[in-house]
Amino acid sequence: MDTITTVAELRARTKAWRLNDERIALVPTMGNLHAGHLKLVQHAKAIAPRVVVSIFVNPMQFSAGEDYESYPLTMGPDTEALMEVDADLLFAPSVSGVYPGGVKHSTSVVVPGLNSILEGEHRPSHFNGVTTVVAKLFNMVQPDIAVFGEKDYQQLLIIKRMVIDLDMPVEIEAVETVREENGLAMSSRNNYLQVAEREIASQLYQVLLDVKTVVEAGETGYQGVADAATQQLAAAGLEPDYVSIRRQIDLGTPAAGDGRLVVLAAVRVGATRLIDNIKISVT
Repeated sequence: MDTITTVAELRARTKAWRLNDERIALVPTMGNLHAGHLKLVQHAKAIAPRVVVSIFVNPMQFSAGEDYESYPLTMGPDTEALMEVDADLLFAPSVSGVYPGGVKHSTSVVVPGLNSILEGEHRPSHFNGVTTVVAKLFNMVQPDIAVFGEKDYQQLLIIKRMVIDLDMPVEIEAVETVREENGLAMSSRNNYLQVAEREIASQLYQVLLDVKTVVEAGETGYQGVADAATQQLAAAGLEPDYVSIRRQIDLGTPAAGDGRLVVLAAVRVGATRLIDNIKISVT
């Protein structure tokens, strides 16, 4: 597996693959890879003969006071891990390579509506940064397929909407959340947690499972269920930003007859912010 840093090198490599009629899958990441990332790569390998993994810590999606400056950079171990799962190419551009005119003066891509609810309420500029960098990566790599994890469920829907709205010729593949033994959704930010905080953080998944059980048993007072879950999280030592039950398809407020739901939550454990979600099926 080679590592390249410029778009010119990238396009030279992918051009040769296309001339050989080889489909290309892209797995966009910010590095500090864990088993969840590697599952995305393995899924990509199963559906495309060529897999490009990008590592780029995107400054545009971090708000003031967030952890951009301290975000863990682990290029050596990440490279070794990608070689073990047989990725074809690691694309690791610089900030100036992605934003040659500077982040503040770059053209941005905005998906209205979906970008302003839930996570968007708490991180107002976050999704605009995500969609901008993903659109740029799609233009740089020109993949046939892009693979994302369901842990960032709202992000996944926003990217799907962007692809449809902008007629991008990219298939979006989703992979189920990978969890630690205690149920905690794998995330690079889990590295910030102390031992005691990890145990507290595991309660997030348990509370979401409780919501799933209650709703699938027939409870339709979704706001009451979400409010009870919020109180349960607080009692467990977490600081909830939100718990919300929404439609899977568009994160709209569920109406009578909506059977495919998802409960989403964001909490803080000490200085660390975590998100998670679980799908719900109502018959």
